[in-house]
Amino acid sequence: MSSLGAVIASPWGSVIAIAAMTLVTFLCRIAGVVVMSRVRLTPRIERGLRALPGSIILATILPVVIDNGPPAIIALSAAIVAMAVTRIDIVGLLVGLGTLSIIRAFG
Repeated sequence: MSSLGAVIASPWGSVIAIAAMTLVTFLCRIAGVVVMSRVRLTPRIERGLRALPGSIILATILPVVIDNGPPAIIALSAAIVAMAVTRIDIVGLLVGLGTLSIIRAFG
């Protein structure tokens, strides 16, 4: 086994992996700040940046909802309606989870 392989296989391997992941995460965050500091913020870019969190959430949740079928789709729809009406995130979360719980309890 090479000396690099010995270090990775040792208890220090986990520490090195965590340190490397920390460094990469930090560099990704800094790269975003550096790139965006050089971009002129037009109204179109500002609209896109404001829509980005919702797009990320939708891209994360939608595959799970589709895999779980109609009960999850109904629960997500109820959560979206509750959030649109109240503008309170926790209300949407509670309505969505409550709807899914009721559907699963009776279905």
